Amino acid sequence: MGKEALRTVAKIDLETPAAEQACLHNRWHPDSPSTSLTDLRQIKNDDSADDMKNVDLTKVHYLTGPFDIETAEPGDVLLVEIQDVQPFQDQPWGFTGVFDKNNGGGFLDEIYPKAAKAIWDFEGIFCSSRHIPGVRFAGLIHPGILGCAPSPEVLAEWNRREGELISANTLDRVVALPPLPQNVHAGTASDDIKEKVGKEGARTIPGRPEHGGNCDIKNLSRGSKVFLPVHVKGAKFSVGDLHFSQGDGEISFCGAIEMAGVITIKFTVMKEGMKQLGMKSPIYIPGPVEPQFGPGRHIYFEGFSVDHNGKQHYMDATVAYRETSLRCIEYLRRYGYDDYQSYLLLSCAPVQGHLAGVVDIPNACTTMGLPMDIFDFDISPHKSAEKRDMGSCAFTSDH
Repeated sequence: MGKEALRTVAKIDLETPAAEQACLHNRWHPDSPSTSLTDLRQIKNDDSADDMKNVDLTKVHYLTGPFDIETAEPGDVLLVEIQDVQPFQDQPWGFTGVFDKNNGGGFLDEIYPKAAKAIWDFEGIFCSSRHIPGVRFAGLIHPGILGCAPSPEVLAEWNRREGELISANTLDRVVALPPLPQNVHAGTASDDIKEKVGKEGARTIPGRPEHGGNCDIKNLSRGSKVFLPVHVKGAKFSVGDLHFSQGDGEISFCGAIEMAGVITIKFTVMKEGMKQLGMKSPIYIPGPVEPQFGPGRHIYFEGFSVDHNGKQHYMDATVAYRETSLRCIEYLRRYGYDDYQSYLLLSCAPVQGHLAGVVDIPNACTTMGLPMDIFDFDISPHKSAEKRDMGSCAFTSDH
């Protein structure tokens, strides 16, 4: 029994649009008013991916907060202890998605440009999907996003450097997202403050070194401790984007098992902690809770800085991990899985991604470890593969 009862400081209502709820916001800004999740209402528990194709990405990442933490001042460190994370009892399901290349895309959108979706049903600590049969695994439930508000100076720096990247972009794709007034939500903010947040507020899509944010680290589960820099009085802490499970990299972009849920957190303020730690970005200690797969129960796939078209890149770990992912997808074809099913699975199952080498020019080397025991049949390389009827994930109506 704890020393005192747990205190609920914010509740969301799944029947009310997120933009109408005072305890939520979807931009990082120091002027967002304090309050005492990802908006699942856009994605449905059905067998169509039309919702993934048409999702409004200006609305996503509604965060719960910001919360004022007593005694927290700029220069302090906020110690965030994740004591528990659970799905809502009345919504025991989640989803993994692939965005359409023209609306968000994903890590492999040059090869898999279409929207797709898998629904996962929760059974205690386990999950399974009618869209990816033959698989069942325990979730490592965690928040994809947690961080403290930026100061005006930090926010200006974010907008400066990301704006420079956008201005210098020569790629045929979006490289960063500037402030956008459309669909901004700033909790209980006045019209003037909401307008300011819309013009200046940082989007929640990327993580950033000064505060963490959307880092999608699968090991920030129960028992984890996260040390966050504080830039404004009260810290203005926010959290959201809860995941039932995720693979390293979350490669399909909407690639964890996104869920609605409740998180229990304990806060401790470390006075002048940034100076003590020489902190320039967050630090974390993972908790003791993790799915148990023995070291001999993963198949590891390798990738290098040579892309699937045969082009050599110099020490490019992104190219290497993309190729690593493709090797794993190709391997799973042997058992009857469609490439999109495998893409979704590798994004949300507890795969282990590692950076193996960054010194042997010209090739960086990355690996992906696929846990063999999540399948209800043997996928060992030395066993003959039997191709099965694996059904299909959810696609769009015009697929």
